[in-house]
Amino acid sequence: MKRTLILFALLFATTFTAVADKGMWLPSLISTRIKDMKSKGFKLSAEDIYSINEASLKDAVVLFDGGCTGEIVSEKGLLITNHHCGYDAIQALSTVEHDYLTDGFWAMSHDEELHCPGLKVHILVRMEEVTDRLAKGETKEDIIAKAEAEGVGYRAKVESMYYGNMAYLFLYREFSDVRLVGTPPTAIGKFGADNDNWIWPRHTGDFSIFRIYADQNNEPAEYSASNKPYTPARHFKISTKGVKEGDFTMIYGFPGNTQEYITSDAVEYVAEISDPTKIDLRTKRLDIIGAAQATSAKTRIQYAAKQANIANAWKKWQGEVKGINRLGTVAKKLDYEARFRADNPDKAYLLDSLAAAYERNQEGYFNYELYTETLRGIELQSAVIIALNEKFSPEQKMALAELFYKDFDINVDRAIAVAMLKEYEAMGTYISEELKALFDKFGGAENYANWLYDNTKIGSFETFSVEAAKCDPMAEFVSAIAPIQQRVKPYTYRNFSNHPDIERWFRPYVKALMEWDKKRAFFPDANLTLRVAYGKVAGYEYADGEYHLPQTTLEGIMEKDNPEIYDYNIPQRLRDVYAEKDYGRWGVMMNGKYTVPVCFIATNHTTGGNSGSPVLNGKGELIGVNFDRTWLSTMSDIEFDESLCRNIICDIRYVLFVVDKVGGAGWLIDEMGL
Repeated sequence: MKRTLILFALLFATTFTAVADKGMWLPSLISTRIKDMKSKGFKLSAEDIYSINEASLKDAVVLFDGGCTGEIVSEKGLLITNHHCGYDAIQALSTVEHDYLTDGFWAMSHDEELHCPGLKVHILVRMEEVTDRLAKGETKEDIIAKAEAEGVGYRAKVESMYYGNMAYLFLYREFSDVRLVGTPPTAIGKFGADNDNWIWPRHTGDFSIFRIYADQNNEPAEYSASNKPYTPARHFKISTKGVKEGDFTMIYGFPGNTQEYITSDAVEYVAEISDPTKIDLRTKRLDIIGAAQATSAKTRIQYAAKQANIANAWKKWQGEVKGINRLGTVAKKLDYEARFRADNPDKAYLLDSLAAAYERNQEGYFNYELYTETLRGIELQSAVIIALNEKFSPEQKMALAELFYKDFDINVDRAIAVAMLKEYEAMGTYISEELKALFDKFGGAENYANWLYDNTKIGSFETFSVEAAKCDPMAEFVSAIAPIQQRVKPYTYRNFSNHPDIERWFRPYVKALMEWDKKRAFFPDANLTLRVAYGKVAGYEYADGEYHLPQTTLEGIMEKDNPEIYDYNIPQRLRDVYAEKDYGRWGVMMNGKYTVPVCFIATNHTTGGNSGSPVLNGKGELIGVNFDRTWLSTMSDIEFDESLCRNIICDIRYVLFVVDKVGGAGWLIDEMGL
């Protein structure tokens, strides 16, 4: 208890003085930030943000599909998140005959809403510090079991903060009956696609609408036709008054991963080894997939979600390297570490120990990343893994295989296998004797890969059987890479710095930083737990003499519209609305033009996982849906620069405009209380 109180006192003393729009704050401790928030325009209390005993804003925020955020916007469980967050579910429901990706989808009643198998959302019940419980010998498993026994559908996890200096229990209600209500065509929801991804100015209507269903008692339940729309404890009210530069903004969501406190050793690894290698490998995969998608509508749908998932991090890493180099982050870290050494000579050994730990683990972590980006990218091995898994019955195996082959093309996979095995042969130092023998037998990785696909008998669902998969040449490949998987398993962590041999030195190092650097804002690194970030609407100087305004409009979409390019070929309905200026209540005068606001940017500290997060004004009203960062901001996972870092938000007025004027789903507007 004494250790926890001391750490909390350090946190309070340092974070209360911070004034920059930086940080991802635990809602249960937001009272330490509320004075600063109010000075910048926030009108509510800490209890309004997070309360255990009363309904609060936290009850309207959901963890969406295990990696994004969503917000509840009606008394009937209506939920808004990003189009790209719902992309997998939309793709799974799409066929060539019912291409919801290209055409969009709008339910006109509850009966038309589409069940999304496997899609789950989680609503936080509470967070609770359990540092002392763990110190007294209680296990994580015991803490989780006790919490989950408290209610129907409860799911819990224990997460460490500050590299293990603190620990928190997060208790959620898990809802597994989630249905698609509406989604714009990809030409709106993914407008600009990879070309515009991480770019500002932006004109993407990155949103989709779902609904949470519950049983007759409003409790979480598996899908059933008898389930009813969930009645939330709280939902967000929507403001259509708009924003202007300087307005307060608050993000409430589940940021996934930041590395605020890593040393220069780790930054060098990211910028000089890890990111460049992964960028190159993903470029090869994306080129193969893109070429195949361009020649076949079926392949385009099959690989739409896969391509998007691969491309998102691929482009993010490029911006991250540029940002790290532009800001001179390595040099800044070295200077900071030198000052720490000078002021704390008795603790300099912590930096030496960290450097030594990074050095002895670098080969292992690189091989883990290489294995993930190359060997794991070969999809056909999944068919063998399904066949070999004894947890499934024969019927279940066939059902899983059918699901796998629905989005599989053997020619695409062959090309990826050839490219990735060649790359692994060139760079992998953890290659197994079994895989090396196969390479040697066929005269190299490329020849082996081609032989493998020439001789497989499980290239399609029609030829698949459990017995055939077990004795297929692909089964030999799975067996040959199994030793590599086992060898890299000790390095399977979110970040290099989370490896136990490294993290054990970060625990005392971060504590020592808190004691030494009294002016620094110490917030726990993001780890997909609920956080509050706040800032303001703001443009920024992109380059010398080039200032980027914080708001975009419908005119920008029309300037980019190009029927010959899939990613810029907007729906004809949107062209018609623009030509007629039929904007209804969503039209505004901006810069002397009658138009519709589309996106805006702000200074909130965000990262992956914040996709879909509600963006709120000072009254706690919903003004937008967060979906991206600018390209110069992608290094903010490592270094947040207040002058450059901006999060990109879909203006709620554009969301409502599309629902109303493009989708014709005015009943949803009414349900939202507008």
